[in-house]
Amino acid sequence: MRTILKCGRVFTGTESTYRHDHALVIEDGRIVGLYPAASLPASGPDDVVVDYSRQLVMPGLSDLHTHLSYGNARSEEEVDLYPNLEYRAIRALAAAQRMLAAGFTSLLDPACAGLVTPSLRNALYVGMFQGPRITAAGQALTARQGLYDYYPSWIGCPPCSTGRLVTSLPEAIEAIRQQTKDGVDIIKIAMDGIQGGNSGGLYATFTQDETTAMIREAHRLGRRVAIHARGREGVLYAARAGADILYHASRIDDEGVRAAAGEGCTICPSLLMLVNNIQYAQPDDPSYDWWPNVQRQELAEATDNLRRAYDAGVPILSGSETGFSMTPYGEWATRELSILVRFLGMPADEVLRTATHRNRSLLRGGQEFDSIAPGKLADLLVFDGDPLADITQLEDRERITDVWLGGARVVLPDMPMDIPRHPCENAQGYWTRMYTRASTGHTPMQLP
Repeated sequence: MRTILKCGRVFTGTESTYRHDHALVIEDGRIVGLYPAASLPASGPDDVVVDYSRQLVMPGLSDLHTHLSYGNARSEEEVDLYPNLEYRAIRALAAAQRMLAAGFTSLLDPACAGLVTPSLRNALYVGMFQGPRITAAGQALTARQGLYDYYPSWIGCPPCSTGRLVTSLPEAIEAIRQQTKDGVDIIKIAMDGIQGGNSGGLYATFTQDETTAMIREAHRLGRRVAIHARGREGVLYAARAGADILYHASRIDDEGVRAAAGEGCTICPSLLMLVNNIQYAQPDDPSYDWWPNVQRQELAEATDNLRRAYDAGVPILSGSETGFSMTPYGEWATRELSILVRFLGMPADEVLRTATHRNRSLLRGGQEFDSIAPGKLADLLVFDGDPLADITQLEDRERITDVWLGGARVVLPDMPMDIPRHPCENAQGYWTRMYTRASTGHTPMQLP
């Protein structure tokens, strides 16, 4: 039995324009034909015909920066300490399904606690549940100057953290070997954090020799390497060492651009968090007095620096850093595509090719679902609009007609965007301000 989709327009993922009035033929989960409507072979009595003659059919979207175990967290403590790993794994399934419902048929999760996301990847792969195709890292590797070492040095990285603190090169190499044994697809390294220095930049977490050795070992074991780096030095060391993905790279300089281009690195800017926090942060957010201003400066620097990298031919990928309360699952991820057009000046057709084709080169088995073509898995997004004319249309969830995964139409439970939070997810915060006699007015006690 075949499934035939009559399409008003088709975006294959590898071409810059649409094909009009075509039909897709699907059998056993894969595309077996793409024909002009006039040339479509006659359907058989058992064939299922679906009419999308008024819609656009394109490959499902992919996102290379989705933290499925984070739970739309409002603080680092919620990311790393609350709740237990078992609850995070169950919650990650709901997060993955929200992303699938939003049109994302494949995801890369570059850091999680324990083996939450690799385990979810495996459960989805064998068909226990319906969800996107997942490429998964484990805990991100960090040292004292890197992201994920959030807590005081006398605490370090707790075992349930999304980061793993390594204090020597042999320990880092052992961590890479252990994660490879445990089945991760990609190794993530935090090359800087928030500690500043070096002419206004950020301290690199690892030296050049350490970085090179870590990436070389991961590549020897057949694992790609993703790097978190916002500062000049961390980006440069990672690029020289041939990292596969540079996340952010906001302060990449000309030397870093040359290294990235020469070593075949890619950059995934992940600017959504900056844009949303600048636009939407509220005065009662604990970070309101400082963080949006820091991010305004970073966005301005990233706009200039990443444009230079793009002009130099460094491939730009798309990933939204979904998983925080400012970037909740299934809500904002497509805005990252609009951001690449607006701030980096990328053409809409290239951005759409990135989200449907180019990203797949970094995903587990990505060549199997990287376009609409005979032999490819039928992972599809059916959309009522024209994103080549206006990429921001993709931000309108109401325009999504259907999502297909492996030749089957996705049917998911109707879940609210804002999942009710269980108390086990919340950090034990009590107050947001100091209650002094002056601030309270020192009124007489009025207790019940």
